[in-house]
Amino acid sequence: MRRLSEDLIQHLHAGTVIPAHPLALTPERKIDEVRQRQLSRYYMASGAGGIAVGVHSTQFEIRDPGVDLFETVLKWAAEEVESARLDRPFLKVAGICGPTDQAKKEANLALDYGYNMGLLSMGGLQGWAEEAILDRVREVAAIIPVFGFYLQPSVGGRIFSYGFWREFAEIDNVEAIKCASFNRYQTLDVMRAVAESSRRDSIAMYTGNDDNIVADLLTTYRFELEGKVVEKEFVGGLLGHWAVYTQKAVELLAEVKACKKSGSGADWARLLSKGIEVTDVNAAMFDPAHHFHGCIPGMHEMLRRQGLLKGIWCLNPDEVLSSGQAGEISRVHAAYPHLNDDAFVREFLKQNKV
Repeated sequence: MRRLSEDLIQHLHAGTVIPAHPLALTPERKIDEVRQRQLSRYYMASGAGGIAVGVHSTQFEIRDPGVDLFETVLKWAAEEVESARLDRPFLKVAGICGPTDQAKKEANLALDYGYNMGLLSMGGLQGWAEEAILDRVREVAAIIPVFGFYLQPSVGGRIFSYGFWREFAEIDNVEAIKCASFNRYQTLDVMRAVAESSRRDSIAMYTGNDDNIVADLLTTYRFELEGKVVEKEFVGGLLGHWAVYTQKAVELLAEVKACKKSGSGADWARLLSKGIEVTDVNAAMFDPAHHFHGCIPGMHEMLRRQGLLKGIWCLNPDEVLSSGQAGEISRVHAAYPHLNDDAFVREFLKQNKV
């Protein structure tokens, strides 16, 4: 069983920005190695505290026979992190999917390339009983530290009970949970389950609720347990949203931490209003108006406009921008200039020409 080092445990619990790494493609839908590697360097230069590779934003089709890019994207990202020789902690998180045998194989491959954690998707297991899924988690956790993942049904996830998350939290080597349920009731289930578990202080909670990022980060959850109050909070985010405008995401998390430390009501109110702006940007990018059909192309389009991607091509040719989505992206870019990191990206690209 591989364990997280003490410095990475402290880093994880302090809270950091972990972008969900996109996939750079050519017009022929082949991987664009130069831009794929450049994206990894951009995230490090932005001040992110880690990257998640082989996840939903990297497109699940990378595992399809004939595509076979899962190992490639893990390898290249790991090489870029290694060559950067960062003087700070940095988490390499590998996406892990599929039935138990596949998940264990992916976990071992992630270890081969030096990944610290596995973001374990529960997607695609709709016919499985909750106990069978928990057994799968235990088997993967026996290989690599697990970053749990509550994925919303709109993009292939499923709803789990409070009891599921209560058992999940007790599994040894589960070190973090990303809650991307996009639903306050289901988010509450996870937070209460972890808070009421014996491992509440061992599990770092990360928001994946791209529709509620700032409010998630500002909120302290309190529950009464056996006559005393226990608390749990989201300390950071592992987000597709933070794969875009990443340098500003790093600034945003720092703002939230400073606000929580100071307790200033004015800062709290300002950040809540800023959170609505962030959600508006996310609505343009993730395309909830069309049931998230354009979420990955939307992310690509924003990166393309900055010059970090050459196009918005996806492995699935049916994944394209929805009607009106490009206009919505233009609207939010103009409406909230303080949320984009265009100036930072321009300087980054000058020093990282392709």
